[in-house]
Amino acid sequence: MALGNGEAGARVGVRKAYKMFVGGAFVRSESGRYTQVRDHGGAGAVENIPRASRKDGRDAVVAAAGALGGWSSRSAYNRGQILYRLAEMLEARRAELAASLERGGQGAGDAEREVLASIDRAVAYAGWADKYQSLFASLNPVSGPHFTFTVPEPMGVVVIAAPPRPALLGLAGALLPVITAGNTCVVLASEADPRTALVFAEALATSDLPGGVVNLLTGQLAEVLPHLAAHMEVAALDLHGVDAALAKRLEEAAAASVKRVRSRALGEAEWFDDRAATSPRWIERFVELKTIWHPAGP
Repeated sequence: MALGNGEAGARVGVRKAYKMFVGGAFVRSESGRYTQVRDHGGAGAVENIPRASRKDGRDAVVAAAGALGGWSSRSAYNRGQILYRLAEMLEARRAELAASLERGGQGAGDAEREVLASIDRAVAYAGWADKYQSLFASLNPVSGPHFTFTVPEPMGVVVIAAPPRPALLGLAGALLPVITAGNTCVVLASEADPRTALVFAEALATSDLPGGVVNLLTGQLAEVLPHLAAHMEVAALDLHGVDAALAKRLEEAAAASVKRVRSRALGEAEWFDDRAATSPRWIERFVELKTIWHPAGP
């Protein structure tokens, strides 16, 4: 870069501008507000992370509701293909994701382990996409000239509060079973390490996932979640590591529209337990079981 006095100077690198991911596009907060973060230990330059407002939350719900019909109507096999494509994109960004986790305080070895576990988690749920239906569906025994069977269906729009740690694996592990079931979601990223979540969003954008299926916001949970909990278009809340007082407020707000609310606080080691964390029971939490009666004929 040429300086004003004609002398050659060192090149100034292009700084990353972090943005939220809503409706398949990267957006700033409509309020223009930001939260400033530094690398773990206070090193590095200050970086601005968008601070979502209530309006951003409503926009994300609108995007998720708009994408629900198209995503849920895709074949289960096709949803599995798209989730596998997401795993490919995470693999391509493996080094960047690990570097982001290190900036958030992880050691190099732990960061690499978490990235690999997150990629494997996406592959696992890609495999479950066209298989969980056989586990949860049933042909029910009845007496009389008819038959009845039960099938799983998506719930709708699910709001997820991602766990503070592990920032990447917790995020992936929370949203993958939701979208595997055909739901769409609005995710509030970890307040402790929001930058890694936004790098993850870049993998979402370059996968084949339709816009609006996953909408990722950054900001303060206590500011945005109560309004999403009361939103009539939201079908369920999945809360990870949310403190008891806030969780109680959210349950009360969700009661008006009879939302399903799940509040959990898994330890970091539990997120790394592949056998438990890739169980189809995680998918079962986000489906409705519809029972159909039909005349059997003479």
